[in-house]
Amino acid sequence: MIIDMKKINAIFSTIGILALLSMFTGCEPQMDSKPDIGAAPTESQLNFSITPQSGSDFNFVIENTSSVVGIPSFDLGNGSKSSDTKVVGYYPLPGEYTVSLTLVTKGGSATTKKKITQTKTDYSIFNDPKFVFLSGGTSAVNGKTWVLDSLAQGHMGVGPAGSTGLSWWSANPLAKQAVKVLYDDFLNFKINGFAATYTNHGKSYVKDFRKNDPAYSNPVLNDADYQVDFTPAPGKWFIETIGGKDYLSLTGTKPMFPIFDTGAKNGKYQILKIEANLLELVCDGGDGNAWHYQLIPQGYVKPKVTFAVDVAKTANVNEYAVKLTNVVIPTGLAITKVNVDFGDGTIKESADYTAIQTNTYMRKGTYNITVTVATTNETLQVSKSVTIDANHPSYVPFLLDMMVVYNDFSEVAMAPVLGQDCNVSIVDNPSKVYPNKSSKVAFYSKTNNEWANAYMQLKSGYRFDLRLQHIFKVMVFGKAGQKILMKLENTDRGGNAWQTGTADLIYTIQKDNTWEVASYDFNGVSAGWDWTGDIFTGNIVADPRFNHDFYNVVRIMCNPGVATGTHQFYLDDLSGPHVEGLKSGKL
Repeated sequence: MIIDMKKINAIFSTIGILALLSMFTGCEPQMDSKPDIGAAPTESQLNFSITPQSGSDFNFVIENTSSVVGIPSFDLGNGSKSSDTKVVGYYPLPGEYTVSLTLVTKGGSATTKKKITQTKTDYSIFNDPKFVFLSGGTSAVNGKTWVLDSLAQGHMGVGPAGSTGLSWWSANPLAKQAVKVLYDDFLNFKINGFAATYTNHGKSYVKDFRKNDPAYSNPVLNDADYQVDFTPAPGKWFIETIGGKDYLSLTGTKPMFPIFDTGAKNGKYQILKIEANLLELVCDGGDGNAWHYQLIPQGYVKPKVTFAVDVAKTANVNEYAVKLTNVVIPTGLAITKVNVDFGDGTIKESADYTAIQTNTYMRKGTYNITVTVATTNETLQVSKSVTIDANHPSYVPFLLDMMVVYNDFSEVAMAPVLGQDCNVSIVDNPSKVYPNKSSKVAFYSKTNNEWANAYMQLKSGYRFDLRLQHIFKVMVFGKAGQKILMKLENTDRGGNAWQTGTADLIYTIQKDNTWEVASYDFNGVSAGWDWTGDIFTGNIVADPRFNHDFYNVVRIMCNPGVATGTHQFYLDDLSGPHVEGLKSGKL
């Protein structure tokens, strides 16, 4: 359960004010018997009512009636939890259900329990498709077992609260294959007793904010998240409708979750889709974000569209054609869309999978072609590359000595500015006065990370040209004394891109909360590392290995080398040398 301490403090602050006022207006004698609001509550101070809901044999209204003020949390004993003061519990099968109320106050918490005895059976659940799809129904003595749909795009994902949890990250097929402890886990549901069993072979995969749960031990960083030692315990499941939406609840004495623990609030997962061979969920995670899951029955092999991608040079100069070949579409499936990203900013799309898409490359270079095929049950991707040996005859170099705007965060975006180990977001301009009257700007914020940076990476095949113009500029707005570093890198070496990095250029902000133009002249700046033995220069502008067709990333850091605290500033109008083949504009 996630405790809202602000809410608790507000409640107790209000009580404290009322108590103080009563001192001046005359205290009632019984005030002496009131509990100390700073102390932990006792079980005797807790109470709740259980009332059969009118017109139903299976629904009970459960309401907190405690004599002490606090934040309640109910475990309804039927596989469902709630943090509401008043909740309706559904008990469709005969049995004795233990309902517990935990009340959290400023001083601590206490728990009390009551029982609900159900003697009747709601036979409708045995014909409810949701219950049958999930558990296999009454005929499935051993229940039904589900696994992550690891071959599907978006089998895990995350997005903003209230979304389906796919807009920020949608896991590619087998995206976490290297984790080893994730894709072999499974979750079993039985209709008998609504039993849920999670099997993990001794290790589970959890988000960083979940790794310190008392049930877990030996957390180890593994591909951005954490692998932990964990022995699960049997739990309960239930499906209930709240506000017109269906939710799957998972509860137990230990964490119970669909393979990947993101700290779902009250163990509830909204059911986005449930079918005999598909379970799609989203939950409010412990970080406040929406986390997405897609599961299929264990052993189920989905019918799959298969195809090959043919990339061929045409008779025209620098023109390539892309088409699907050897297409096989199983009965009941269809290809709904084919998207071809040619890697140079050209994207073509068609609902006709037999269509041939062509593109003429204007500049020499190597381009990655990505073909995305959307089918009725999954999205498939295939990538291929082509190398263009020479510029197209009609290509004309563009104003090499001009400075261009890369991103003004309002209208112009040659490429996005993203954050590495920090947050970079587009926000309203905090001061719309000269020299910056833009409506939108970027906001950079890092916490406890010395080399967190905002970066802009050009698309494949494009590089900065420093031969005639070698000054980069960016407008900054922050605190006087903040150091704003800029450097260039080449990503061709992957994780060793740092070996290509330029020496640091640093601008110091002069005034508090004032827009200033930070200028960085790379003429005379060294790059590379002489001890690597293969790439070093004393001046990137004078060296033909570095001054064009090389650098494709610009990085910006606030107070580099400072590893503690939060450091923030605004930036706008990132500009610099011409990028051959691109002008300022949307990509």
